[in-house]
Parts: sequence; C-alpha cells; structure tokens
Amino acid sequence: MLTANAIARCQAALLGVLIGSVALVSPFHAQALAAGTSADETPDSTGVEFMTPATMRSIEKSLAYLAEKQREDGAFGSGGWSRNVAICALAGMAFVASGSTPDEGPYGAEVSRCVDFLLNNVGDEGFVHVSDDMGHGPMYGHGFATLFLAETYGMTRRADMREKLTKAVNLIVDTQNAEGGWRYQPQRNDADISVTICQIMALRSARNAGIYVPARTIERCIEYVKRSQNADGGFMYMMTGGPSQFPRSAAGVVALYSAGVYEGADLERGLNYIMENLPRGNVLNRESHYFYGHYYAVQAMWHAGGDRWRTWYPAIRDELIARQREDGSWSDQICPEYGAAMAAIILQMPTNYLPIFQR
Repeated sequence: MLTANAIARCQAALLGVLIGSVALVSPFHAQALAAGTSADETPDSTGVEFMTPATMRSIEKSLAYLAEKQREDGAFGSGGWSRNVAICALAGMAFVASGSTPDEGPYGAEVSRCVDFLLNNVGDEGFVHVSDDMGHGPMYGHGFATLFLAETYGMTRRADMREKLTKAVNLIVDTQNAEGGWRYQPQRNDADISVTICQIMALRSARNAGIYVPARTIERCIEYVKRSQNADGGFMYMMTGGPSQFPRSAAGVVALYSAGVYEGADLERGLNYIMENLPRGNVLNRESHYFYGHYYAVQAMWHAGGDRWRTWYPAIRDELIARQREDGSWSDQICPEYGAAMAAIILQMPTNYLPIFQR
C-alpha cells in the first residue's frame, strides 16, 4: 500500500507537470500545458484531458514503486538485470516525465542517483555498460543511457557530464556500420532496425542538447531506416529482409519523425500499420517485447496527433491500468522494474515534459 508521503510526492510531481511549474520546457510550452494545449496543437489533440484520476493513481503507484526499488548506487532491476544501464535510464526518464530534475522536485534525489550511476559506468572509450549485466545487447543499454544523459544534460551541476556524454555520443558515431546502422555490440560488423533506432534517439537528444553529431551520421542512419520499411508499412528486422513486426515498426515510425519526416506516403503507411495493433485488452498477440513496442507506439501516435492519438492513448492507458499489480509494478519477461519504468513513461506521454518527446 502506498504511504501518504509517497502519494503526496507523486501528486506534487504530476501537478507540477500539468501547470508547468517546473521549467523543463520553454515558457510557451509551460503556458500551453497550463491551458491544456501544447505549443503547436489544438486543444483537443494534446491528450492532457485523458489524464483521468485512475491514470494519476496508476502513475503515482508506479513512481513510488520505482523509488522504493532504487538501490543506493542508483541502479534498478531484479536478478541478473539489477545493474542494467537501460533500466536505470528508463526509470530516470519516468521520474523526469513527472516533473523532477536532478536534486529538484519530489523525485530529484532519485533522478540524481540515476545520473550518478550512469556517469560512473562510462568507460574510457565512452561505452556506458556494466560488465556483469546479463543483457544480451549492450548497445541497447548504451543507447538508452546516452538518451537519458542527454535529456538531463544542463539540469545537473556535475562538471564531468559534458565530457562523458560527448564520449558516449562519439562511440555511437564511431561504431556505425557500412549500412548506416548498429547492432548489439559496439562494433561495425552488422546492424538491425531495433538497435539502430535506439541510437538515433540518443543522437537526436544529444544534438538537441548541443553535443556535436556529424550530419552524415544522421543521414546514413535515416537512409537505413527508410530502406528497412516493408510494403505493408511495417519494418523488417535486418536488411536481408523479413516480415514486419509491431514493436520494431512502431520504433521505425518514431525514427521517421526524429528525422523530420512529418508527412508523406512512408509515414502514413507506417502509422496505418501501427493502428492495426490498437490495444483492445487482449494482449496475447503482442506479449513479445510488449513494453518496448508500446513505448515507441505511444510516441508515434503522440506525434501523429488528431484521431490517431485520441484513439490510441486511451486504449493503451486502460490496458496498462488494468494490468498493473497492487505494488505499482507490471509483469514483464525482463523484470518488474523495467515494466514499471516503461509503463510510467507511456502513461505520462500527455504531459509533454521530456524534451525528446515534445512535438
């Protein structure tokens, strides 16, 4: 059961988001959120009106759960995932999405510990990784960690943050393969769409934060994503071909938006493919990489706006709330902390608070 203090912390964080009281966005965005709109959307398209009391309670429980599960060194996770940098980064993003920044806000201490853990595990070559982590794809972890560090860059007083973030970005740039993508290891051998999109998001956030990213690196990875799209609008796993799948296709559409593709046949086909997987309460056919897929799908629909957003968000919101455990977590093949972090990010999408998600 949540303590009164935990509930108060969550309510304070979420209230700060909805009225724009914490300056993570421009004053214009803060004013727009307070009025129930974003800076460039009509009042009925933002989704802030979808933040129901049940949604708020679900978010409160998930953030309180994550705060309870964080270790002193900043890490999260269960079993062999207990020092996974991706889970730490995603949990940190969930806290920031509620309005907290390093050392500021109801979850400021938790955000700071996330930053500390990740920076303390940046190697000499810039690789963000923990050697005893059981994750099979360390470049996933590196991508999410770099994304979180870029999102929080400028919010912390750590003098070494720019240097380490720059090294992490340079490692991504230096390991891009001939096709324009990345795979599990920081090597140029091969690539797949899923790992590639993770690096694209990290590079976009870093560039937005003022870290240099070569234009050619961005051009090549976007070319890779576009070549990976199948005729049905979904995305193949590797350039050797293969069928579309919901999780990587949702990520592929987000990559198009990240590249500045806001309209056109490729984007429409991708959005239509995702809509075929609209959450309907029966999740059996979407259990594989469930949270990964919906993490990207809600971003895609947020950027699409309009009827797609108004249809998608309530569907995934209600499905997640129905699946949440009493302790605030969600069941997942990786670990419950991963599920809680991903679900909290998804549910908080209407707050428009993380810079990488802003329209």
